[in-house]
Amino acid sequence: MNVPPTVTRRSFLKSSTLASAAAIAFPYVLRAQGGGQSRNNKLNVACVGVGGQGRAAVERLKGENFVAFCDVDDERAAATFEQYPNVPRFRDYRQMLDKLGNQIDAVTVSTPDHMHYPIAVAALQLGKHVFVEKPLTHTITEARHLAQLAREKKVATQMGNQGHAGDGIRLVKEWIEGGVLGEVREVHSWTDRPGTIWPQGGFKAPDHSKFIPVVPPTLDWDAWLGVAAERPYDPAYLPFKWRGYWDFGTGALGDMGCHLLDSAHWALKLDAPRHIEALRAFDNETTGPSSSVITFEFPARGALPPLTLKWYDGGLMPPPPPELETSRQLPDNGTLFIGSKATALATLYNQSVRIIPETRMQELVPSLPPKTIPRIEGGHFAEWVRACKGGPAAGSNFEVASRLTELCLLSNVAVRARRPIEWDAQAMRVTNLPEANQYLTTAYRPGFGV
Repeated sequence: MNVPPTVTRRSFLKSSTLASAAAIAFPYVLRAQGGGQSRNNKLNVACVGVGGQGRAAVERLKGENFVAFCDVDDERAAATFEQYPNVPRFRDYRQMLDKLGNQIDAVTVSTPDHMHYPIAVAALQLGKHVFVEKPLTHTITEARHLAQLAREKKVATQMGNQGHAGDGIRLVKEWIEGGVLGEVREVHSWTDRPGTIWPQGGFKAPDHSKFIPVVPPTLDWDAWLGVAAERPYDPAYLPFKWRGYWDFGTGALGDMGCHLLDSAHWALKLDAPRHIEALRAFDNETTGPSSSVITFEFPARGALPPLTLKWYDGGLMPPPPPELETSRQLPDNGTLFIGSKATALATLYNQSVRIIPETRMQELVPSLPPKTIPRIEGGHFAEWVRACKGGPAAGSNFEVASRLTELCLLSNVAVRARRPIEWDAQAMRVTNLPEANQYLTTAYRPGFGV
């Protein structure tokens, strides 16, 4: 199995040396009191990806000190560049770290999935705090290694599944641990994606035999490809359609699973399923399916009983439970917790968590357990910033996020294997179908730092 190597480029070795020297000469740069902030108590932040989803990082970190922006697409990043005209700009994150590594405390990564790992590992090797959008990585092997490296470097990390910092996920955990739902042996999660946001399934790699698209002058196509295999530019991949292609994205579960499965994963300790089975429609070797139903089987976990988790995407949904009022519809994205005493319905990001029917919710309100899990002030970016400055570890730190990401990516292994798979989490191997283990990792383009 191809375990991701550490960064070997000479430039990164040089950067590590420079960063270490800077930490000795100017300890407030990387190792300041409170966890690495600059002398004015603001983090020196470098953002990789500042257009599209990257705008969220910029907006939520505007109270800190931006020292560098990196984006491969000047047009997508234009609004950020105009808002902060004096912040140095780069197209290649390697050049950014080489040139400004000793000025950076923390790095955010808001890129297509296939570039999460190489950028994050480069930043971690220089001792930077790191925020990565979900899913944490493109493959399971990368997720394991990234968690290990973050542990070794003792830096503050966070994955961008913002619902983990919300009130709803805490309510779910408090209700389950307080026995409100009884024994939960069945969970259903679903999303209307793909289709509503990006295309997926039933199409192949672009055919350039009839025309050759011209790379826009605002785009560095080679930098966008990054570790992915070289191929001609095509607008079929951009700006967000990449998510459906296995070479760049992780499909519906990579996109939405880190949100929708988060509460079940945390509250019910769903780290390692033993069996995963996928039903899919209109898939091929290039893209994920247009829709799928994934079944995960989990063994008993301490006092928690065995559990079946079912995932639906592409517009497929579970049948409405008998507790749901006939006048009420399931949301387009949500999770059902089926307990022996009660059923709970959570919407996307756990923004709303209710016991159904509503009459049962009102009956139980007086006896619901108290809010014992600390609430997060300011959201998941603020939580990460506090961790960078010496506060408690962020809730979706890489130790936690890697396990959630692994759960989501296991579904893609089952989809691509086209067979039910048995999973040995400790050995990190599919035991019943050895050929499926090829999907636990990926090949990297030579000379790109990993």
